[in-house]
Amino acid sequence: MINRFLILPLICFVFTACTGQPEVTAQVLRYAIIPESPRPGDPVTIGVNTNEIEAHLIVDGQRVSRARFFNVPAEGENPSFRAAFLGVPATVRANSAVIRLLNEWDAAYNIEITISPREFQHQTLHFDAAVSSLVNDPNPQRTREAEIIWSIWSATGNHIYHTGPFSLPTTTTRRTSPFGFRRTNIYSDGTRGGSTHTGVDFGMPTGTEIYACARGMVKLSRMRILTGNSVIIEHAPGVYTMYYHLDSVIAQENTIVETGALIGLSGATGMVTGPHLHWEMRVGGEYADPDVFVSRPLLDKNLIINRIFN
Repeated sequence: MINRFLILPLICFVFTACTGQPEVTAQVLRYAIIPESPRPGDPVTIGVNTNEIEAHLIVDGQRVSRARFFNVPAEGENPSFRAAFLGVPATVRANSAVIRLLNEWDAAYNIEITISPREFQHQTLHFDAAVSSLVNDPNPQRTREAEIIWSIWSATGNHIYHTGPFSLPTTTTRRTSPFGFRRTNIYSDGTRGGSTHTGVDFGMPTGTEIYACARGMVKLSRMRILTGNSVIIEHAPGVYTMYYHLDSVIAQENTIVETGALIGLSGATGMVTGPHLHWEMRVGGEYADPDVFVSRPLLDKNLIINRIFN
């Protein structure tokens, strides 16, 4: 069990009523980390009662991901707190690690955690000449599209559109590639490349309805070279889901969609070997397993408040 109480070496000056002289006190940081022992590829929800600015995940002495804190306003008798969503890279190994909290005074506080083991399977894909050219042929448009999408993923806004669990984006149950598969890509010229599968693939006929997994703001809905017709939805600060290779898009950019809203029809556009939906989640720019938030809330306010205030 993680100790959720830290006495910060932060000096606070409180002026006494009798003498008017400053009295030195220490501020107590209370926090909640969900889950307490994440796996590679897991999103981590952090709640704190103090004015933290950033959270860094440190593995083997190196920062591997980061997240910005945002305010969660008070509701009724429930107090406000600050929260952040931190992604554990799917490529890190099971090990001891540190979540480092940085506040507005640039003071750092380390919380030791353990990254639990997780096994990923391997998959080999063969691409024909047309698909291979999407990856191997130079194209300035592909670079511009990458810059646009990274500017979306790296943004941490202030809007909390959704707090509960995700719904699955399709009624189809056939999965052709789970999250985190280690892939060997074989191109038409015989060259090979390695990659990690960044989402979940659902095999389905072209034209199958695709739904928003949660309420959010549509940040992108357009054709891209590699991912084909694509939709990106922001659900909370730093949390985005993507829906790739659609035959057509229905969601409109800069509009709010509700959970279960029809956002497009499945297809085989972009870099694909057949019709399917690629469903992906990014947390603080880091790809994470979207199934995690199907089984637990995105922002469990009651659990966080209970841990840091009670």
